[in-house]
Amino acid sequence: MARGIEMRDAHFPGQAPIDAYGNGGFRFADMSHRGSLLCLPSGIHGWELQEGEALTIEAFAKVLAEADGIEVLLVGTGENMRPIPADLKAALKERGISSDPMSTGAAVRTFNIMLAESRAVAAALIAV
Repeated sequence: MARGIEMRDAHFPGQAPIDAYGNGGFRFADMSHRGSLLCLPSGIHGWELQEGEALTIEAFAKVLAEADGIEVLLVGTGENMRPIPADLKAALKERGISSDPMSTGAAVRTFNIMLAESRAVAAALIAV
């Protein structure tokens, strides 16, 4: 029996380098995703945050939940680098995560290098 279109949360169950970014999305693992991404130990997840929106503890809840597998979090803040708010930085540090904000392009490049080095890296990438 046909069930129609089935909508699911965007999720790739593994770690993969980001092949391309721009035009509001990303390409990785022979797939494309429109919108922002969280690249975590559990996989690559679609993320609702858009450029210009506040970087809040709530927006990073999935990152904090996977803190045991993350040493460094690269935060791609969009076209331009903007600082991580003090409360979010403190919440990450409390869980043993070092955070580094940068433009999304720089975060993608750094993530790919650190992933190739088998580092415990994660990335929060706002689409540009």
